Amino acid sequence: MTRKTRVRFAPSPTGPLHIGGVRTALYNYLFAKQRVGDFILRIEDTDSQRFVPGAEDYIINTFEWLGLKFDEGVGVGGKYGPYRQSERKDIYRKYVNQLLESGRAYIAFDTPEELEIKRKEIPNFQYDASTRDGMRNSLTLSAEEVKSLIDSGVQYVVRFKIEPNEEVVVNDLIRGEVRINSSILDDKVLWKSADQLPTYHLANIVDDHLMEITHVIRGEEWLPSAPLHVLLYRAFNWEDTMPQFAHLSLLLKPEGNGKLSKRDGDRLGFPVFPLQWIDAQGEVSSGYREAGYLPEAVINFLALLGWSAGDEELMSLERLIEVFSIEKCSKSGARFDFEKAKWFNHQYIVQKSDRELAEMFLPILIQKGFGDVSVHTVERVITLVKDRVSLLGDLWEQSYFFFQAPTEYDEKTVKKRWKEDTPKQMIELRDLLANLNDFSASNQESAVKSWIGDSGYKLGDVMNAFRLAIVGESKGPHMFDITEVIGKEETIERLNKAIENIGK
Repeated sequence: MTRKTRVRFAPSPTGPLHIGGVRTALYNYLFAKQRVGDFILRIEDTDSQRFVPGAEDYIINTFEWLGLKFDEGVGVGGKYGPYRQSERKDIYRKYVNQLLESGRAYIAFDTPEELEIKRKEIPNFQYDASTRDGMRNSLTLSAEEVKSLIDSGVQYVVRFKIEPNEEVVVNDLIRGEVRINSSILDDKVLWKSADQLPTYHLANIVDDHLMEITHVIRGEEWLPSAPLHVLLYRAFNWEDTMPQFAHLSLLLKPEGNGKLSKRDGDRLGFPVFPLQWIDAQGEVSSGYREAGYLPEAVINFLALLGWSAGDEELMSLERLIEVFSIEKCSKSGARFDFEKAKWFNHQYIVQKSDRELAEMFLPILIQKGFGDVSVHTVERVITLVKDRVSLLGDLWEQSYFFFQAPTEYDEKTVKKRWKEDTPKQMIELRDLLANLNDFSASNQESAVKSWIGDSGYKLGDVMNAFRLAIVGESKGPHMFDITEVIGKEETIERLNKAIENIGK
């Protein structure tokens, strides 16, 4: 019987979620939804030393913003819970004991200092079949000594006993068959008495089995742990339920070598986190949401980092679900192109209705002190400027002059465009516009161009000076579209102010 597809995204709450982690979650989501399966959120918080308050909420808020809904997990619930590993201590202890009883694991009392001495004595030291007989563990100590040490409160760890020279085969959906000799693996720590918690390796396997996970799609950095996980499945006799693995390629720096880091984003001016993050020291790291990206643009952009749908680029979430193929993901790293991310965002912005964008823009206008502007006016402005916008924040930069008159005038433009006879021309223009009953853009343009022609003026001289007076610099959409939106009274007032102040 074919099992229902079940995948999990299992981040650790150790800080803000990296954009690479978001891509991993997205691929899990697309894979599951294409197969009418379940997408599960599990929080792997067994590393108590690295736990960061607020990180779990950050993870949940990220996926709420992106619109990627979990079918089960933290914040959702489900019959396989709890989904927070710190709440599953008793479950893990049961399986630790099972491994100890079967002889597949052992207790080790070696202190950090003792391990450091061994590292200095033995080049490339690792705790394995070749060295464990010379260490302080339940394989070298008597049962009485082990019991005495535990009873006296000596801290210990439980290590997985890896037998040497076993061939381990990992069948990876992206990388194909990977064969590893077990001799290169060390006896990984599975459980720690200090905090009564398992390490990633044990908790991960136990949870995947008990939650009936069918596919594990994760980053390339976890590939070295895959052989160990295969051996753990064997040790528990769970091979029949072992999930299929798929290890995704890394996200690479926009330039140079190495994986994408926060330092790259800080240096080149783009976010590497989905949402803004403020750390314990008050340092603020930017997020895609706060930078003005639309969630659907972020999803589309990330989906194509390491996977391709041929010539098709702009794809809705529904379309991505339809065409996604994990087998066609690239084995090599995907270079992060933040300019391409802006391009995607621009495409999604122009596809939005003016009303949708107006509603997104209103909070910015309120923040700027223009909360009393009607939605209808904002929509008219959006119509004129959205083709120039890549980020939502650009809406203000491209349209502020619709809402506020210039308080100063660009010096270079003044020097170039405001000539000796410009004040006279602007006075005539002001009077002409003041007498128009129909202040539509088309009527303004017809009347002004007729006046310019009849007066023998140069169109460029008049219109460039007009733009300077109304906007404060040489920017903006069609001039008469601007004046139609701001209205006759505001247009006349700005012309009067410019005539009075420019060149004085």
